[in-house]
Amino acid sequence: QVQLEESGGGLVQAGGSLRLSCVVSGNIIINRMGWYRQAPGKQRELVADITSGGNTNYADSVKGRCTISRDNAKKTVYLQMSDLKPEDTAVYYCALRHVSGYVYWGQGTQVTVSS
Repeated sequence: QVQLEESGGGLVQAGGSLRLSCVVSGNIIINRMGWYRQAPGKQRELVADITSGGNTNYADSVKGRCTISRDNAKKTVYLQMSDLKPEDTAVYYCALRHVSGYVYWGQGTQVTVSS
C-alpha cells in the first residue's frame, strides 16, 4: 500500500520560511513528485514538481521563493518556502505520479501565513 505523509506545515508570519517534507512508503517506482496547494474556495493548483531526474517546474507565483528537491533513496520530496505571503495560506498536498500515470495524494498539511 502506497502512502504519502506530509509534515512541516504551520503558522508563520509574513516574510518567514517553512520547509515541507513528504515521505513515500510502499513498494512503488516513483516518477514525478510535486506539491500542490488549495486555498479556501479555490481550486487545487500546482506549486512545484520535480522529475526523477531532478528537472523542476514552478508556478509563477512562487518562483524565486520556493525550492523543490527530492531524495530518491529516502523516497522524500521537500519544499523549501521563503518570503512567505498571506496569499500562500493553503493546505499543501504532496503528489506522486506513478510510471503508469496514476497519481497518489497525501492528506495535506496546513500552511498559514499571518500578515
